[in-house]
Amino acid sequence: MKRKIVTVLVIVICFLLQCTVFHALAFGSIRPNLLIIATSAFGFMRGKKTGMLVGFLSGIMADVFWGSSLGLYALIYTLIGYLNGCFRRLFFDDDIKLPLALIAASEMIYGTFIYFCIFMLQGEFNFLFYLAHIILPELIYTILVTLVLYQVILHINRGLETEEQRSASKFV
Repeated sequence: MKRKIVTVLVIVICFLLQCTVFHALAFGSIRPNLLIIATSAFGFMRGKKTGMLVGFLSGIMADVFWGSSLGLYALIYTLIGYLNGCFRRLFFDDDIKLPLALIAASEMIYGTFIYFCIFMLQGEFNFLFYLAHIILPELIYTILVTLVLYQVILHINRGLETEEQRSASKFV
């Protein structure tokens, strides 16, 4: 139960930071996607099911506050959570290369999906312009923020796992 509450709190805090602090720290309307970082991190740390749940909750929040139609962001984030959950067996706490690569790939998937589902359907067919001016700058900014935020999420996950192992050993 504690893990669920902490997970929801992490999602809400990331959402609030993305809407407030990083909205003010935007570079040319480019902001890091903290919800992608949280969804990806919980996916490869905890598995497909948790990744999908975190992705769905993040996506629903994005849909309600930013989306024009309910469900598009929920679908994207749920898919990203599932895909990151597929890498759970390859994840090691002390190696940051895999998390950075997965979060970068998740950001690329997110940006490309948004382009095809929103911008291309509105008649914007210049993908290379969108890639150079929106997707790649957001990816770089997200990776820079990942270096800090990932460490916080990793610390929270380690603490929860330690507590779960302690409480499980009491019953054995």
